[in-house]
Amino acid sequence: MDITYDIHGNTRLASAGIKLRCKLVKVVMTRFAAVTALCALLTITSIQDPHAGVAAQDGVVVEPVSAFAKVENRIGAVPLGSTTDAELVARERDTLAPKERRNGESFEFQAEVSRLMDIIINSLYSNKDIFLRELVSNASDALDKIRFLSLMDKTLLSDGKDAELDIHIKVDKKENVLSIRDNGVGMTKEDLIKNLGTVAKSGTSSFLDQIQSGGDLNLIGQFGVGFYSVYLIADYVEVISKQDDDKQYIWESSADGSFSISEDTENEPLGRGTDIRIHLKENAAEYAAEGKLRELVQKYCQFINFPIYLWVGKEIEDPVEEDKDTAIGKGTSAENLEDKKEETEDEPDREEAAEPKTKPVKRTEWNWEYLNNMKAIWLRNPKDITPEEYNSFYHSLTKDFSEDDPLAWTHFNAEGDVEFKAVLFIPSKASQELFDDYYTNTPQLKLYIRRIFTSDGIDELLPKYLAFLKGIVDSDTLPINVSREMLQQLSSLKTLKKKVVRKALDMIKRIMDDDPDEIISEDEDGLEDNEEEQTNEKKGKYAVFWKEYGNFIKMGVLDDSANRKRLAKLIRFQSSKSGEKLASFDQYVARMKPDQSHIYFMTGQDKNQLKNSPLLEKLLKNEYEVIYFVDPLDEYVMQHLTEYEDKVFQDASKDSLKILGKEGKVKMKKAAKMYKKLTRWWKDLLAGESIGFVKVSARLANTPAVVVTSRTGWSSNMERVVLAQALVDPSKVSQMKSKRILEINPRHPIIRMLLQKVTEDPADEVAHRVAVLIYETALLESGFTLNNAKTFAEQIHSLMKLVLDVDPNAQVEEEEDEVDLKDDDSELNNFELEGTGENDNGAGNISDPEPVNMLTEHFEDIETRVASDFGRNAPPSNDVVGEDDVKRQIFKEASQIFKPDSEQSLNDEL
Repeated sequence: MDITYDIHGNTRLASAGIKLRCKLVKVVMTRFAAVTALCALLTITSIQDPHAGVAAQDGVVVEPVSAFAKVENRIGAVPLGSTTDAELVARERDTLAPKERRNGESFEFQAEVSRLMDIIINSLYSNKDIFLRELVSNASDALDKIRFLSLMDKTLLSDGKDAELDIHIKVDKKENVLSIRDNGVGMTKEDLIKNLGTVAKSGTSSFLDQIQSGGDLNLIGQFGVGFYSVYLIADYVEVISKQDDDKQYIWESSADGSFSISEDTENEPLGRGTDIRIHLKENAAEYAAEGKLRELVQKYCQFINFPIYLWVGKEIEDPVEEDKDTAIGKGTSAENLEDKKEETEDEPDREEAAEPKTKPVKRTEWNWEYLNNMKAIWLRNPKDITPEEYNSFYHSLTKDFSEDDPLAWTHFNAEGDVEFKAVLFIPSKASQELFDDYYTNTPQLKLYIRRIFTSDGIDELLPKYLAFLKGIVDSDTLPINVSREMLQQLSSLKTLKKKVVRKALDMIKRIMDDDPDEIISEDEDGLEDNEEEQTNEKKGKYAVFWKEYGNFIKMGVLDDSANRKRLAKLIRFQSSKSGEKLASFDQYVARMKPDQSHIYFMTGQDKNQLKNSPLLEKLLKNEYEVIYFVDPLDEYVMQHLTEYEDKVFQDASKDSLKILGKEGKVKMKKAAKMYKKLTRWWKDLLAGESIGFVKVSARLANTPAVVVTSRTGWSSNMERVVLAQALVDPSKVSQMKSKRILEINPRHPIIRMLLQKVTEDPADEVAHRVAVLIYETALLESGFTLNNAKTFAEQIHSLMKLVLDVDPNAQVEEEEDEVDLKDDDSELNNFELEGTGENDNGAGNISDPEPVNMLTEHFEDIETRVASDFGRNAPPSNDVVGEDDVKRQIFKEASQIFKPDSEQSLNDEL
């Protein structure tokens, strides 16, 4: 009896009967062990603890102490222990659960408030400029709030000055104080304590909570964290505020952990509103400049609903009449005045009253400048906006003051989890920076949150391939008082991005649909007849778009798998039936043959190369349409596109090209059987050439052979594209190459003759050389490069010798000694053409040691001068100077220049 052992050490018996008995014994032993363990456990638990049953004393329950250690208390002593009693999990959970200790002493966390404020301020904001954005947004919030409350109480906004809701910004350069004032709702003393005394406390949030059904109030301000951004540029801040129901108070703090509030008795009454006075730091002096403040307002707050004014001074010159005393002081004495008086009496014709002399005096005139005069066009109904208004808004938004209007625009509103309004534009021309820095480009969309500019460089707002779009996105649901880095991590931003991409692609598709050249029709002649009659300005617009942004759409096919089908409809190309126009996949499918199930394409360097490629002979002969992809990016695009409208893409340069019907397949099987010996012989011959196999081809018409690759391998064009890239390791590229396949044309006379020779004598030297030459020629015609071009050239030279009946063993003649022309340089440098009388301007200088080059240069120069002489000294009309006369003159002059000293001919010298 054979006994084996399994991986657990249990015996494994060879006999089936013995195995069954062993299983029964094992089951019995297992059950017996379980019963024994249960009895032992019952025995242990039945033993009474000497301390058990102690009654409760004074209301406190005394836990019994067991004389035996609990299982879990000693389980750590057993390295492999894996079991315990059933209540262990519950006791461990109670042990780990947080509970308040009775005898514990409580302490409070200690924190330096000033240090905490510094961390909060500098971690939330990375750009000092946004302080103005935050404060203006708070002011806009206060104005919105009073306007809403006035709907319920009209007395809040009377007909006086307080009815004009606006924001004023003023700088006191002497005191280095920046003031931002609004006439909004204002704050009471309690509001100042709650909103400004508690970090991250939002009065606006509380107001929105109280009026849950208040509708779209567009309230932004987040007093607290947003307000404290002012300390990025301020050492000390005063907030003067007045509400209708309370007195005017001053809140002041240096962000050092404390603040103070007092009744304002020193400043002028505000009436209603808030005035924030910012005492600038020494390193923030730039924010006291009017130009800097104007720039920030136009950047961040251009589309605020309320007017924003800046107190600016402008120097003007006033003409002031000069005093007589001043005129005397300028060098005119009293005696001279008397003399001039006498001269004046002698001139009666002079005007009695001359105009008084004036001088310019400069003075500064101060006025309020209206800054945010640009209206938020996206808040209006698109039906009410004219194309001229969209074009004007585009030029203002993008600072593009050229005469080129955008190609297209889209204006839409989005609702749902993220509510926003957007206007997107496609510029008429793509900037070069988009192509140079594709992967480092940031979207050119400006993100606004309730008309407050937030950022224009958020990567998560648009994918890279749509970075050419320009416009704005204004959201009512995104938070404003966060940094750009924190904003990019919001999940709601991904939802916004998805909707923006969808609308952008719809806009591009609308350009295509509106273009008459993009009509899908099988009657191409009819389209051409109607083109002359169409005057639509949208004609040819999509071709312009594709020329500027076609590569971005292709990159979208690579990067955006979710929208790949949408992007495929936007791709344009040239094909064998499109002529010079661009075609789409929809147009290709519309022109397909009834029995055609594949979309044929081929990649290469240019259209002419592909059109003449032997790989397409049979396809073009059978009138199948073939797409010509000539951009290097097309190779990568077609690796991601496998089918279109249930039509499979087929690369014509790869194996498994399916163009034959049932009858054709039968014929190919017969041909393959006939050439079986030749294909095997040929494969063995090219064993070192990375040839996978040799087979009979169905794609060839007039060419003897071509080289293709496997369906999953690189095409010849892909190999060229990869090797042309910088920092490419050729050794790794060679590993990625697939086995090449040599396809031969069974109907070609060369292949037939080669089959005959191989059948007669497989060791025929001529057959070997011809087979190698056919393979190398096929490599070149198929777009591949030769590993050894010199060997191929030698094969061609041998073939030339055979055709020209040259002795194969003929040697090249020895080269004779070269003639030293160095002594003739001086004569050539001073050479002048005979009969012209003009200097040669150095045309005869020999700077090139090659005599042929020198002769060519002189021939060109002489030909020009002789032709000029013939033009100046034209013979009579009855004398005709022919082209031969000019040539004879040229060679006569040249022979004089290069006449050798010896008796050798010119040819011998060269």
